[in-house]
Amino acid sequence: MKLFNMKTELAQDFRSIVLDKRPLIDVRAPVEYEKGFFPHSINLPLLNNEERRLVGICYKEFGNTAAVALGKKLIHPEIQNERVKAWRTFAAMHPDAYLYCFRGGQRSQISQMWLSESGIEMPRLKGGYKAFRNFLIQESERISTEVNTLILGGRTGSGKTILLNQLDNSIDLEGLAHHRGSSFGSFVNPQPSQIGFENSLAYELIHHEEAMHKHLVLEHEGRNIGKIYIPQGILSALREGRLVILQTPLRERIDITFDEYVIQSLVAYKKLYAHEAEERWFEAANLGLKRIYKRLGSELYIQIQSLLQEAYAHQKNSGDLEGHKIWIEILLCRYYDPMYDYQIEKSEMPVIFRGDAQEVKSYMKSQE
Repeated sequence: MKLFNMKTELAQDFRSIVLDKRPLIDVRAPVEYEKGFFPHSINLPLLNNEERRLVGICYKEFGNTAAVALGKKLIHPEIQNERVKAWRTFAAMHPDAYLYCFRGGQRSQISQMWLSESGIEMPRLKGGYKAFRNFLIQESERISTEVNTLILGGRTGSGKTILLNQLDNSIDLEGLAHHRGSSFGSFVNPQPSQIGFENSLAYELIHHEEAMHKHLVLEHEGRNIGKIYIPQGILSALREGRLVILQTPLRERIDITFDEYVIQSLVAYKKLYAHEAEERWFEAANLGLKRIYKRLGSELYIQIQSLLQEAYAHQKNSGDLEGHKIWIEILLCRYYDPMYDYQIEKSEMPVIFRGDAQEVKSYMKSQE
């Protein structure tokens, strides 16, 4: 397939961009980038948010010529030099980068021209963000209907994500959504935007297809992972698979949950909040408990909340975290386990294998 006659020719082979994990310069305004961006992209805008707003108003009232004139006025030579410098710095580190704006129009053309004038030729995406985004949506829908899936299930704390990440033919949906999937699953850093999640999922599906695995392994998820949701059509297609159940002893499940939700979580909080980390973590844990108040019922909620407070008080006084295992065990046994067992009982997916971590891993690898 012929990609370019010259380096300045418009880039249009979107699949190769995904497979090459090609670096991208997004010259849209920050407010646009935050709503949805592509993996391996960086936001180095031609117009900042305020400049974009003013140019947009001018365009609506007076047309394109007036808007372009205003843009030139707003971006005086000093600002232009700063922005070109940022692009050049990125291009020096990533000489294979492409750039894009929303539709592959004036903003990316201007950015490409300024870079060219500074001595750097950089391709831009034909059709810009919109065209590439549409390509990723279409590929996600297509691949999800064609792929053979194995669904990894198991009670909360079984270590499903740990096992999943040991397999070459898996996609970690919780990792892409930056959320562990439960009411306590929030990380200290925010989740990506919905569009950002969908773009990342498309990249993963395309890479999986290219690797030509026999099966795709996914964790048994609901539609929502925190504030992120899996598009219904894709979720329905991916659920057309068979279920493999990971069976893990309760003591191991308590240890895994404790490690993820307490130890690792506190480490992350300390990196961000320093001396306020423990207090912030405790507030987040309480909030997670409040989210499931109605499903727990007042009696069980009060019991778990009391044990959480006792464990936190002991933690503050002694630095010992082990007390948290007490409320974790009750939460697993009396809330998560009955709920998951009910879901499995009602599930229409056939269970084709059950085993411990090593047995399930061996089975999954035999199905690659």
